[in-house]
Amino acid sequence: MCGIAGAYDLTGLREFPRRRLLAMTAAIAHRGPDDEQVHIEPGVALGARRLAIIDLAGGRQPLSNEDGSVWVAFNGELFEYPELRQKLLDRGHTLATRCDTEAWVHLYEDRGEAMFEEARGQFAVSLWDRNTRTLILGRDRIGICPLYYAQADGWLLWGSEIKAILASGLVRAEADVRGIDHLFTFFCSGTSRTFFDGVTSLPPGNFLKVRGDRIEKRVYWDLDFPDAGDEARMDDPTPLIDELQGRLETAVERRLRSDVPVVTYISGGLDSTVVLGLCSRLRKEPIPAFTIGLDRAGPDERAHSTEAAEALGSPLTTVVMDRAKVADAFPELVVAAEGPIVDTSCAALLRLAQAVHGQGYKVTLTGEGADEALAGYVWYKSQKVRDAAYKVVGRTLPRIARNIAGRSISGRRFAVPPEGAIHGVRTAQQDMYEMIAQTKPILYSDRMQLDLSGHDPYGDLDVPNDRMSRWDPLNQSLYVGYKVMLAGLLMISKGDRIAMNASVEARYPFLDDDVVSFAQGIAPEYKLRGFTEKWILRQVAARILPKKIANRPKTMFRTSMSGTFLGPHRSAWVDQLLSPESLARTGYFDPEGVARQRALQVRMPRITVPRGVFDVGLTCVATTQLWHHLFLGGGLCDLPTWTPPVAAD
Repeated sequence: MCGIAGAYDLTGLREFPRRRLLAMTAAIAHRGPDDEQVHIEPGVALGARRLAIIDLAGGRQPLSNEDGSVWVAFNGELFEYPELRQKLLDRGHTLATRCDTEAWVHLYEDRGEAMFEEARGQFAVSLWDRNTRTLILGRDRIGICPLYYAQADGWLLWGSEIKAILASGLVRAEADVRGIDHLFTFFCSGTSRTFFDGVTSLPPGNFLKVRGDRIEKRVYWDLDFPDAGDEARMDDPTPLIDELQGRLETAVERRLRSDVPVVTYISGGLDSTVVLGLCSRLRKEPIPAFTIGLDRAGPDERAHSTEAAEALGSPLTTVVMDRAKVADAFPELVVAAEGPIVDTSCAALLRLAQAVHGQGYKVTLTGEGADEALAGYVWYKSQKVRDAAYKVVGRTLPRIARNIAGRSISGRRFAVPPEGAIHGVRTAQQDMYEMIAQTKPILYSDRMQLDLSGHDPYGDLDVPNDRMSRWDPLNQSLYVGYKVMLAGLLMISKGDRIAMNASVEARYPFLDDDVVSFAQGIAPEYKLRGFTEKWILRQVAARILPKKIANRPKTMFRTSMSGTFLGPHRSAWVDQLLSPESLARTGYFDPEGVARQRALQVRMPRITVPRGVFDVGLTCVATTQLWHHLFLGGGLCDLPTWTPPVAAD
């Protein structure tokens, strides 16, 4: 795992200043503390920071093919590399290392742009073809590894993190209010938009092809589901259970490939415990596990984690957090994620990754991705109820009910997007999206509302799939879960960015290409049977785990937002950021509206829809203000700001 950065001259053959490239790589040094290398030639510059995991001695990059005509800088892992390496040798290629980075130059020699068809894993890659003067920037199918780009002064700049682009000294940090509006709609900045004006996230399954001054974005892969009724189903689903178990075993075995020790995260829930159980079976010995405990701050799964670790014989390290520790971690968390964060559990995961690093480990496996593949979230159950109601009473009464619920939140007419706002279908997530959006008229400033006039956040999503209407409703929602929540939220605030901030590579067996492909094809009832989420995974779990663990219900792991940011023990910077002066300086939010809603939250019953929705909305306000302070000039509170590395001469 590494961090990459670079620059391409859209105007000709200028040489990118070495000091700027080194400043870019220095900004992401946490992604690769083991090594730093750059390659610069007229018109292009590639830089890499390395976290040495495979071929510790020979895997330095950027590297080239034999004649130096193709160069690559690569972040991530090609988990099938041993098999791929043998295929390349059989095709007549000469490989000088055991590192998967080298595969890219030879795949490109064989397949050109079609190289992505053989590239399986988690990755962001930059590849330079000197002969045709073509640059390729690509990202993995699911969007595990990040990749951002921007244009400035005739340069195309890219980096594993936005900090690298800002450190170039060519791009000024400025807010994209449409990205902030995405936060108050989708809980993240969307699919390709970011919170920084002019900085774009390359969507999963996409690559850029750059030649001369022309930049083309191309899709090489996208999720697809069978037409409704054509999904794989059997009278006896045992063969499908067998297949899922086999694919998961292979996915875990691939992710155990490493020249350094591997550990796991465990929550005590089903997903992570299945991963740990498979690790133990494949290794034929326990591997270390790490977990989080919450001290009077939310659902505490320490007992479940301990029980699972003991059952599998794994030594367990527990990181204990309370509300104060969660809040104290947020400034560091926002710097790591480069945007506002809604989910308080992300702060605990930040500290968990640091604990892994502190014990000398570089690689951890996690259970992330099972909920997206196999319908593990509560909103998929809500969708089932909603769609059943549609069949009985039609759509008018549920729509009226949503209008009433919306009015109870904002106190005014419910601002309703189209019934099927995403490609003409109503997904499970849209109910949530519409609720959080009701905070905007209360919390947004007049200027913010004016700046967003005519902005359609749904139309802004980069989810172009005209086949959605032909899928089962559950699969429609799973598609949006993968494309928006997983890539735009979880992989940023819980995944790569948080782990790599501590120089730890997180690997995700449930996001293995073959596991994802299997989950796409099976019938919806194997994912959500009645109201039992991840039914087919539970059948696999029953084979490898104690029964009470396999049947354990899902819990949402997080601390209370109101207790963390609005309660009496909140950090001093919260009040500073939410002061009328700070709110007026940023201009995003209405000081009177924020103050009024903060006062209402204290008096409002906790278990009500308005209280829950505005807890989220006010957390979005606080963390947006925090992001602005950290990246866009400071002056809003007493916290230090993020400063780009100095570009030395």
